[in-house]
Amino acid sequence: MSFITLTTDFGIKDGNVGVMKGVIWSIAGDVPIADISHMIRPQDIAEAALVLARSAPYFPPGSIHVVVVDPGVGTDRRAIAARLGSHYFVCPDNGVLTLLLERVERENGPIHIVHLDKPRYWRPEVSHVFHGRDIFSPVAAHLARGVPLADLGSPIFDPVRLPPRRPTRLPGRLVGEIIHVDHFGNLSSNIYQEDLEGQLVIAVRLRGVEIRRLVKSFGERPPGELVALIGSTGNLIVAAVNDNAAARLGANAGDRMEVEFESPGEDG
Repeated sequence: MSFITLTTDFGIKDGNVGVMKGVIWSIAGDVPIADISHMIRPQDIAEAALVLARSAPYFPPGSIHVVVVDPGVGTDRRAIAARLGSHYFVCPDNGVLTLLLERVERENGPIHIVHLDKPRYWRPEVSHVFHGRDIFSPVAAHLARGVPLADLGSPIFDPVRLPPRRPTRLPGRLVGEIIHVDHFGNLSSNIYQEDLEGQLVIAVRLRGVEIRRLVKSFGERPPGELVALIGSTGNLIVAAVNDNAAARLGANAGDRMEVEFESPGEDG
């Protein structure tokens, strides 16, 4: 059985998520639908790409992921559907698949992408401002019912990609940035565990604050203390124990985060 997931920046106040589910169930009434997130920051394609890349792999093979973070809706940006590895994605062609594309390319997995240019798989009337309802939801439902990806549109080979967000390596340190602020106010960076291998971290710095060393868990420090550690997705994060680090520091996505390493010969 196929599963469909939804990721949007719609929030849950206005009923748009429910409308998308209604459209899907009117075509594929027995398909299970899971919500990944509807609290992506409005128009924040990079955050949507990150949340999707962290979440989609945990669903069963053959799952269909609908992503509607679409500041270009109604323009000439393409609507696309893709098979990346063992999963399917239906979304605007605005870079939201960047991290998943990179992962599948590293793994030499299958990649097939089509431009959704076959209106017979859309709703009969298409709004200029709600393609989540009128294009992406019906296309996902048809996929769930067994319509082949190739029937949904013409193949493309040049999907839009977000620019790389990798840290800069300098003598004795790495300079990265905050890429995500979660529900608890934890600050996730673009510095990953593999970037730190073979190095002893002396300090993590951001927003004028220095945090000495890394811990392995929040419970190693008392409530209220700022800590740096490797999170569940492999990123270096800064958190406040039982508190909100983003609020404490006034930190946001895009802020600089720096890691200092122990120099050879130092005794720590």
